[in-house]
Amino acid sequence: MNAERSLARLVRFYEGLTPATLAQQLAGIYAADAYFKDPFNEVRGLAPIAAIFTHMFDQLEAPRFVVTGHVSQGAQAFLTWEFQFKLKRFSTAPQCIRGATHIVFDVEGKVSRHRDYWDAAEELYEKLPLVGTLMRWLKRLVSR
Repeated sequence: MNAERSLARLVRFYEGLTPATLAQQLAGIYAADAYFKDPFNEVRGLAPIAAIFTHMFDQLEAPRFVVTGHVSQGAQAFLTWEFQFKLKRFSTAPQCIRGATHIVFDVEGKVSRHRDYWDAAEELYEKLPLVGTLMRWLKRLVSR
């Protein structure tokens, strides 16, 4: 396994992710029993991972990942990224979530573990109508 080649392939996949590339390329990027966790989901296997991204495309307008940095060591990698999108139901204003992902590649160079780290309260909830007002108030209350 060449971790740098696997990482470059993963970055290209995410930066070019569309419903079509998801269907065509997911099995070549992720292992059949890959583990995936983010602030909202914790799943194992290609079908549940595909369902997460399909839901993303259903709920968001123009979702796009931009990888802003990456490092790798052995079979592990760490990516920093921006996720740009518009919310279909709440606002037409562009949104951006900044986060990071820890990746572990298997011996074939496929992703066996994917763990996203980002602050759902600051990066998402605070930007929503009504919920955002409550979140910002709670944040001010706790910071005093």
